[in-house]
Amino acid sequence: MTERKSSGNLIEILLVEDNPGDVRLMKEALKDAKVFNNLSVAGDGEEAMAFLRKEGIYADTPHPDLIMLDLNLPKKDGREVLAEIKADPELKRIPVVVITTSRAEEDIIKTYNLHANCYVTKPVDLDQFIKVVQSIEDFWLSIVKLPTRSE
Repeated sequence: MTERKSSGNLIEILLVEDNPGDVRLMKEALKDAKVFNNLSVAGDGEEAMAFLRKEGIYADTPHPDLIMLDLNLPKKDGREVLAEIKADPELKRIPVVVITTSRAEEDIIKTYNLHANCYVTKPVDLDQFIKVVQSIEDFWLSIVKLPTRSE
């Protein structure tokens, strides 16, 4: 793994995902990433918002450079989380990659209307899943210039 060239810092990623299998696959796919990264996981929408707002046990959590968000979450679904993130002046600049099993046109349109930065459908095939995650990593962590954390 190499460090991010532009700032020398590692990339902080927040994965909002309730499926333990998908969390494990995401960790595995990012383990050998070209860019040094730290993956934090929130298992539901309420936990994600507490993490992002540094509430309670999340007071010392890192500010994510990128959020990978599932839509179908317990407690607060991904659409609600996305709407809250993009309405919050402290959070709205964090890129949000929606990564979900939904192929519904309604979900795609709604998430873009809520200002998602991209929408990716999770493949069911393991090899394809890893390729998709690596493609996300290549683009968002290696090519895209992410905003600095100092707002």
